Amino acid sequence: MKRHKLHTAITCALTSMALCTLSPIALAQEDAEETTKKAEAKDLERIAVVGARGAPRSVTSSPVPVDVLSAEDMEAVAFTDMNNVLMTLVPSYSLSRQPISDGGTFVRPATLRGLPTDKTLVLVNSKRRHRAALVQIGGSGTQGPDLATIPTSAIGSVEVLRDGAAAQYGSDAIAGVINFQLKNNSDGGSLTADYGTYFEGDGDQITVTANKGLALGDDGFISISAEYSDSEATFRGEQYCESWFCVNDQSAEYIAAAEAMANDVHGSDQVQPWGQPNTSGARLFVNSGYTLSSGIELYAFANYSESEGDGSFFYRYPGNGTIEDIRLEDGSIWNPIEIFPGGFTPRFFGDVTDYSFVGGVKGVVGALDYDISGRYGSNEISYTLKNTINPSMGNTSPTSFKPGDLINEETQFQADFTYDLSSYVLAFGVSYLDESYEITEGEVDSYFAGPYATSDPWAFCNDDYSATSAGLAVIANGSSLNCANYTSADSDGDGIEDDGFEGVDAVYTVVGVGSNGFPGYSPEFSDTYSRDSYAVYADISGDITDEVFAQAAIRYEDYSDFGSELVYKVAGIYQMTEEIALRSSFGTGFRAPTPGQQGTTNVSTRLPNGFPVATGLFPAGGDVAQALGANELDPEKSTNFTLGLTANYGDMTLTIDYYNIKLEDRVNSVSTMDVSTTEVTDPDASGYQAYQNYLALAGAGVVGAESIGGVFFFQNAFDTVTEGIDVVATYNVETTYGATTLTGSLNYNTNEFDSDPSEFFNDEDQFDFENGTPEVRGVLSLKHSYEDWMIVGRLNYYGEYENSNDSSLETIQKFGSEFLFDLEGSYYINESLTLSVGVRNLFDNYPDKGTMGETCCGRIYRSDSIVDWQGGYYYTRLAAKF
Repeated sequence: MKRHKLHTAITCALTSMALCTLSPIALAQEDAEETTKKAEAKDLERIAVVGARGAPRSVTSSPVPVDVLSAEDMEAVAFTDMNNVLMTLVPSYSLSRQPISDGGTFVRPATLRGLPTDKTLVLVNSKRRHRAALVQIGGSGTQGPDLATIPTSAIGSVEVLRDGAAAQYGSDAIAGVINFQLKNNSDGGSLTADYGTYFEGDGDQITVTANKGLALGDDGFISISAEYSDSEATFRGEQYCESWFCVNDQSAEYIAAAEAMANDVHGSDQVQPWGQPNTSGARLFVNSGYTLSSGIELYAFANYSESEGDGSFFYRYPGNGTIEDIRLEDGSIWNPIEIFPGGFTPRFFGDVTDYSFVGGVKGVVGALDYDISGRYGSNEISYTLKNTINPSMGNTSPTSFKPGDLINEETQFQADFTYDLSSYVLAFGVSYLDESYEITEGEVDSYFAGPYATSDPWAFCNDDYSATSAGLAVIANGSSLNCANYTSADSDGDGIEDDGFEGVDAVYTVVGVGSNGFPGYSPEFSDTYSRDSYAVYADISGDITDEVFAQAAIRYEDYSDFGSELVYKVAGIYQMTEEIALRSSFGTGFRAPTPGQQGTTNVSTRLPNGFPVATGLFPAGGDVAQALGANELDPEKSTNFTLGLTANYGDMTLTIDYYNIKLEDRVNSVSTMDVSTTEVTDPDASGYQAYQNYLALAGAGVVGAESIGGVFFFQNAFDTVTEGIDVVATYNVETTYGATTLTGSLNYNTNEFDSDPSEFFNDEDQFDFENGTPEVRGVLSLKHSYEDWMIVGRLNYYGEYENSNDSSLETIQKFGSEFLFDLEGSYYINESLTLSVGVRNLFDNYPDKGTMGETCCGRIYRSDSIVDWQGGYYYTRLAAKF
């Protein structure tokens, strides 16, 4: 029985968590309760030295690195968003805040071991978690699960497997696996209320979480967890003042109007707000199980979550290409300033609805364990855009739009088995997955190409710049129309500057199509992208000798859109002495681009040179991207190698793990390609390719092609090598003055190209890809308990990094290292109540200020920095257990 539990636990933690009834931590706790024998205790230490209440955070006897975080670990973190919790506790997990990033404002992208989260598989109770509907429009086009939908009150533990595991779990598990184990209490409960605010006096946050366990007869449980959170916006910028437009240099009337607009829209005098957005949400998780008399267990868990948030786009000022004079049908001049006398800042709202259900049955027949389950998951984002216009509609434009919804759905059925072969455990199973990604059509006004999307929409002027009869008619009615007051310095194309053309009449003005900031999804780009796949796998693990444990896995997957792939993995650990062990793994991986990555489309405003430009993202397999030279996406393939050392000396444990991840055909967005309507016929002349791109868009039938200034798409752009080292050390000591746990974690990580990326990446993007994030990240924490008191101190370290300003690489800013210190004190009022007071970023540290053009428009700090730039935050929390 001991051997069976040992092998099952290791298999569960490292190779087949989807097959196991209990997580490694649960199995370890069960063993500890069932026996006090020293031999059993020794085995318990080998499998799950996991970390609640001062135990180490890494499993030192596993062939690959695993972090196990307890509910107590998470409760000691001054965050409620699960993304922030993981970033605090796992150094190789990184996260950034991007205030202006379309849907990225609401679903935040993260990385594990330097790779995007779509390379990390997320499980809940060892079952695959469905993806969010958002596809990040830049970078790798990440589409992964939204961890913010998982309330901390529902989690009993989190297991982070930091190793490639595609052979065990399938597509996505290239960087690792994160497995959330839900609470399974049949009685008792908890209630926590948390309130905090930033040193700056803004960004108030309140979170209320609760959990209640109920018994289902004598042999079942239902654990219900809920969370409500509300966070107000922060403002860490300054008034918009750039060389091309400065609010403070305008008239007193304009400044007053601009500040009034800002206050009405987002509550600050700054017309361009920078900071965290307003967010709120309510989340519910239910976990249940019931054991029948025959030993068969029925289980089910489900969640429902609703959240909303809002953020701003870039400020639109007069003359920026959006607020321009146009000539109406009656010949008069109109400007959007008549609606927005102080300019305007489009405001973006997102409502996220997430729900799922998983049900199954598991049991034991002789030496065979089985687990048969099914799941369904859905995530939907519904967008609203306010305080903006559809410029092409002119004075008839509304100021609020519904640009459409995104919906991701997944249905999966799987059967998993383990067979006890006495000295080994054999795991095998089959899986079927159906997934779809839907882009729903927006309101017509959100994508409609109005008359002012083209030059001279009312045919007032002839080709020779004389007035037509319609033009003469409006002139007779008092219009200032002047058809000859047009064109560039070279109107006839003879290469000689013309005289007499002093300006451009508003009759020729061409403005953007669709709700400005985020045009709606038109029928041409609204569709459902779906596929199905099936997989079979086998896994065997066991003790080859008393000192050597090994495991091997193989998996075959077949996708309806990408064909089949066979991947494998081998791993082992050699116990050199009772204290020291060496471990290593080698495996291949496979990740099929999601339906969302294949189908997503987006037109948004970017500032490549400080000037707002409508930039379009188009599906790689669609007509538009194909006309621009794109190829359909192929799967990404990886090779993973790890080599590590584990040590366990009494009260101290240490793990050191080197990893090398080679990723072939990596999916990434290409560098933005310029688009221009200016005709250039010389292939060697500047602007030729930009004009060819415009012709390609127009030829593909893109509505409003004249107003688009840049295009890009996803491609299998290059190969990369991600290499690094993880170090985790824990030391426990008990004295007459209490118990102390000291934990140090360090991650060193580099990303380098393993192929020539110049076909798809310009020099600036190449430099930033390899140098734009810190290579070193560390966390040092101390927890000390004495009688009714506990104190937790945590030091977060971020190393240096660099960023270039443009492709010339002449201007590069080096950002210095940064330390952020957190401190929390708790007092146990009685057995049920605990009062905590804490400070996050005690010394109110910020990253270096941006000194290049990329931190323009009122921005002080790089908004995509993974070093937090919100400043110090203090909070208080009251927790009750019953």
